[in-house]
Amino acid sequence: MEDNCIFCKIAKGDIPSSTIYEDENFRAILDLGPASKGHALILPKKHAENLFELPDELAGKAMVLAKKLAKQLQDGLHADGVNVVQNNGQAAGQTVFHFHMHLIPRYNGDTVNVAWTPGTLTEEDKKEILALF
Repeated sequence: MEDNCIFCKIAKGDIPSSTIYEDENFRAILDLGPASKGHALILPKKHAENLFELPDELAGKAMVLAKKLAKQLQDGLHADGVNVVQNNGQAAGQTVFHFHMHLIPRYNGDTVNVAWTPGTLTEEDKKEILALF
């Protein structure tokens, strides 16, 4: 746990939250600034700044939990879909530097924007990227 990390404090229970799920590894809470009705966050109790610092075993458990809770939210709230979003780094939209996953129920006609304009994969970019693997 990091002393100055608000998500560590929430995950530990030092700061009250609207908890929808808790086990030995995670606390899932309703987001205080929801993008849509039912917007929730999955917080690991062990501090990791981002996905790259999260142990593989915990990362796998986070995805399994996201699947379970997203389904519960979608079914229970009669949502038409769910975005599962996880940001790494300021440039990617991360504002709290404690790994977390957003579960955002989506409703036909809502105004939530988790989108981008598709670009074009150039031959030059493709060669550069494929060379990384």
